[in-house]
Amino acid sequence: MPWSNQSGGGNNGGGPWGQRGGSGGGGPWGGGSGGGGGNGNPPDLEDILRRSQDRLKNLLPGGNLGGRGLILGLLALILLWLGSGIYFVRPNEVGLNIVFGRFVGKTGEGANWNWPYPIGSVVKPQVTNVITTEVGFRTVESVRQSRQTDVIEESLMLTGDENIVDIDFIVQWQIDPAAPEDYIFNIQDPPGTVKAVAESAMREVTGKRNIQPVLTTDRGAIETEVRQLMQDTLNGYKAGVQIRLVQLQKVDPPQQVIDAFRDVQAARADQERLRNEAQTYANRVVPEARGRAAQLTQSAEAYKEQTVAEARGQASRFNAVYEQYKNAPGVTRERLFLETMERVMGGTDKIILDQNGNGQGVVPYLPLGELQQPRRPAPGAPQQGGTR
Repeated sequence: MPWSNQSGGGNNGGGPWGQRGGSGGGGPWGGGSGGGGGNGNPPDLEDILRRSQDRLKNLLPGGNLGGRGLILGLLALILLWLGSGIYFVRPNEVGLNIVFGRFVGKTGEGANWNWPYPIGSVVKPQVTNVITTEVGFRTVESVRQSRQTDVIEESLMLTGDENIVDIDFIVQWQIDPAAPEDYIFNIQDPPGTVKAVAESAMREVTGKRNIQPVLTTDRGAIETEVRQLMQDTLNGYKAGVQIRLVQLQKVDPPQQVIDAFRDVQAARADQERLRNEAQTYANRVVPEARGRAAQLTQSAEAYKEQTVAEARGQASRFNAVYEQYKNAPGVTRERLFLETMERVMGGTDKIILDQNGNGQGVVPYLPLGELQQPRRPAPGAPQQGGTR
């Protein structure tokens, strides 16, 4: 047989690679005096193959390898090698199959197969893990508590009105489940790339605004704009990264001038408060003035209507009297005289006697009873003292 011992010696090793070295060894991969594993020398490939042949020969019936046995052994090794290509993908992973160093496809959750080593390999990135990148500061974890340290070279940024602002923010991102192969093969340092893109986007967005909106009202707009700009930039790189959140942690002026900025903020707050108070006063006074103006206008309109109506009534009465006067002038003159005298003299306490009658027929009357009665004071007149 080609793999049997041809030297005829009972204690000598067989095979075409020469004598078997050493009496020790715990298997085909064990070390012996000829194996070179114990004295620091590299292992002898021929010795390893010879030991493997001897072990396989001992397992087969008869102790010799025939052509059929050799084929069966090779088939068994091939099946074991192919079976080693089975791999499992977890729910939070995606399998990327590589054959001869080239990406050939991706697999989902469960059991899958790819060519085993050295032909193929599998990379399984975790696509659901959310990674947080800090820009402008670092969180240092300790046993008792965590503390933050500023990174000035990252946090100081220039605004559009040439002021300096200190911005600390975080970015939460993950591997894009739709393109994990881009994350694995297109960028060398994904966390560093995301951090550099985040810092660049924040500087660009901040440089378009004045410092006052950055410190007060534009925080939400800045977060949204930076997130969109980062996503567009990373998509242009085909980085396979999905930006989930950009959140500002601290937006302050530089430490050297923060007291002056706080004074300015207090003054602006007072200005805004006074403006609101003035607006409130205007909102209260203007409707009242408009109401009074409307009231005066309506009163004037009512007086106008009343005066016009009275004038028209008097004109109508005069016209009616005039028509009667034209029919009987003497009677009408007498009636007008009597009505006028009645209206004029009706409220007086005087008695007028006709001189033509010479006072005859008039009996003098002295109201002694009325004179003895005390006069009642007029309403509102001051009361005098007691009777003397």
